[in-house]
Amino acid sequence: MRMSIDGLSGLVQQRFKLDPYSRNLYVFCNRGCNRLKVLQWDGNGFWLYYKRLERERFKWPQDEAGIKQISLREYRWLLDGLSLSQPQAHREIKVKYAV
Repeated sequence: MRMSIDGLSGLVQQRFKLDPYSRNLYVFCNRGCNRLKVLQWDGNGFWLYYKRLERERFKWPQDEAGIKQISLREYRWLLDGLSLSQPQAHREIKVKYAV
């Protein structure tokens, strides 16, 4: 977790083959799962958000590829210390038209 904006944007581009200049949030977690960094491009510069938990741990998903696309709802769950696999949550639906 020593990387800053340049290192994290390079990691996104080189290792994950993604565009750090997209409007996506790129979330990184340390090994102890008590610190998060979030990288975001806002159109004219990068934001780097940092959160450190004093006593708890984030429920970081274990993924072989090292990358996982999550919804805004799942991102909020992660920040709140919840698991991304919430069995009781209702699925979000896409409404195409209303009657």
